[in-house]
Amino acid sequence: MLHMVEWKVRLYLSEDEGTTRARVVVNTGTTTLTGHGAAHCNPADADVPEIGDELAAGRAMHDLGQQLVGTAERDIEGLGTPATGRSARPVAGWPV
Repeated sequence: MLHMVEWKVRLYLSEDEGTTRARVVVNTGTTTLTGHGAAHCNPADADVPEIGDELAAGRAMHDLGQQLVGTAERDIEGLGTPATGRSARPVAGWPV
């Protein structure tokens, strides 16, 4: 059985005094989730707004992704199936 849905995702970015903030919102039709992220320009670095946008947006999407996985795991547990345990995996990469 084919199942197709479309989720609209909105990404909002703002920058003020070297700090870029991002908010990403997804509405699944049954729930709305919001991810947040930020990036701070080191005063010793050149101010390149696009880099701040990319970092803040990526961090907000990562936050949203973690929320979606958590929601799915809770839904699975609600069906009486044990959790996957994947949320306990160490996260690789730069600190958020």
